[in-house]
Amino acid sequence: MPLITYREAVRHALAEELERDPQVVVMGEEVAQFNGAYKVTEGLLAKFGPNRIVDTPISEAGFIGMGIGASMLGVRPVMELMFWSFYSVAFDQILNNAANVRYMSGGQINCPIVIRGPANGGTNVGATHSHTPENVLANHPGIKVVVPATAYDAKGLLKSAIRDNDPVFFLENTILYGDKGEVPTEEYLIPLGLADVKRTGTDLTIVTYGRCVIHSLAAAAILEQAHAVSVEVVDLRTIRPLDINTVLKSVAKNHRVLIVEEQKPFASVGSQLAYMIQREAFDELDGPIHRLATIDAPAMYSPPVETEQLPNPHRIIKAALAAVA
Repeated sequence: MPLITYREAVRHALAEELERDPQVVVMGEEVAQFNGAYKVTEGLLAKFGPNRIVDTPISEAGFIGMGIGASMLGVRPVMELMFWSFYSVAFDQILNNAANVRYMSGGQINCPIVIRGPANGGTNVGATHSHTPENVLANHPGIKVVVPATAYDAKGLLKSAIRDNDPVFFLENTILYGDKGEVPTEEYLIPLGLADVKRTGTDLTIVTYGRCVIHSLAAAAILEQAHAVSVEVVDLRTIRPLDINTVLKSVAKNHRVLIVEEQKPFASVGSQLAYMIQREAFDELDGPIHRLATIDAPAMYSPPVETEQLPNPHRIIKAALAAVA
């Protein structure tokens, strides 16, 4: 399989779905003439034209609302947010309208919209541009939340998201855009709601997602070499629907758990996971569930301070050793 970047994998998914289905359109700030703020949509305007690749005003409430309305009429819009931090400008459109329209219409109206873009810290852009809102999004029934960690997963999950009849919120990571991975040239889909065991182990289960998967794998290699601790890394990939069965299977095998996430710790995805694990697998645990999250403060502007605020391999190793002590 060829090695391509995460950015290219997302672009390939968009291009394949635009080619396959004439109802798919891409809309957002600078997605067309500027080739995307992060060059994810580079070349799509030249190939598919301005009716399929549409630049929008800098008004998230406006263009997200437009995309939701279009999706209710049969279009399949893929909306790009320059930062997921700006979702709050369209909170009513996303989480009051898109999330509820199928229920409110008694199943008569679908809302097959995808909203995608980066949701992460670590780029030193300050507190207003570094949110990870997957916990807020997942709190609302009627939507799906996807956070891929690799190029392979990003392509297969995005294609499934575009074909889904519910709103799917697709959270990427600017730091991962340049990471390379093996991606098949032939078409493939990854079902939403299916976790993946990225590394097998026998002493500790790390449950994680997004860029923290990459950090956890790096930490796991050091833990095995330097501390003789065998770590299994479970990548959730999808926050909602959540594949809790894969998590519980790993917990039942290893009996110790560390949850790693870029979220702030209060009322996070990790909070929900910890509850579900103790509720369903309490007798399998040989110790308390441990958690590692972003230090509970607004995103630090200083690069070295933000690096320590977020999960990193050093912090994960320290937390893992505490979990198996």
